[in-house]
Amino acid sequence: MTELLAKIIDAYGGAERYDTVSTIKLDVDYQGPFWEFKGHADFAGVEETVADLHAQKITQRSRATGRTVEFDQDKRLVTVTSADGTVLDTLRNPRDTFEGYTPDTKWSLAQIAYFRSYATHFYLPEPFLFTWPGTIAEEIEPWVENGEAWRGLSITFPKNIDTHNETQKYYFDDKGLLRRMDYQPVVNGYSPTAHYVSGHTEVDGIIVATTREIFIRQENGTPDRSWTPIRLDLSDISFE
Repeated sequence: MTELLAKIIDAYGGAERYDTVSTIKLDVDYQGPFWEFKGHADFAGVEETVADLHAQKITQRSRATGRTVEFDQDKRLVTVTSADGTVLDTLRNPRDTFEGYTPDTKWSLAQIAYFRSYATHFYLPEPFLFTWPGTIAEEIEPWVENGEAWRGLSITFPKNIDTHNETQKYYFDDKGLLRRMDYQPVVNGYSPTAHYVSGHTEVDGIIVATTREIFIRQENGTPDRSWTPIRLDLSDISFE
């Protein structure tokens, strides 16, 4: 573990505290035009979410429609069911179905369910996720923004963790809190993305970021803030 990663883990509550919990429950409010652009406007809204913090498993239930999405990375399976339990769509090995897709490609119901599931899940265990077996962390050059220098980590994930792409960059402030992450989602044609994190709050001794804003990343690394394709607001958070 690098010196920086050790500082970050401590800032978020410490590994000992994190190891005592297994599940996070929360509401996630998904906003932005991205969902409609991909052909599923009803994927915006509040989802009652339950996620395993030590394996990539997540269940989300739409507060508006009762539709449920379940994703289990170990089984390579995503399933979408209606409020009455009818299976609306299912997909095995979902990552393989995005081959050749571009940012303009529309997605099936199961594909957008998969994207939202894996993305949301790997946000929730950050930064403890960086210590999972097979994950490699290396310090990189800082990112300077608005007069602040945020120290950087390059994180390379093993194949048994579904992420936007294999190696992603994360930037942390002086307190050790995540402020920005950079990636290029494989499923969306490797579109350059700048993802900003804020609203850090303590829940039962663990720090959780409650706001996430996702922008197109321009060639010089700055975000295009003229619009916000995706925003997440997290609330009613608890650990078990």
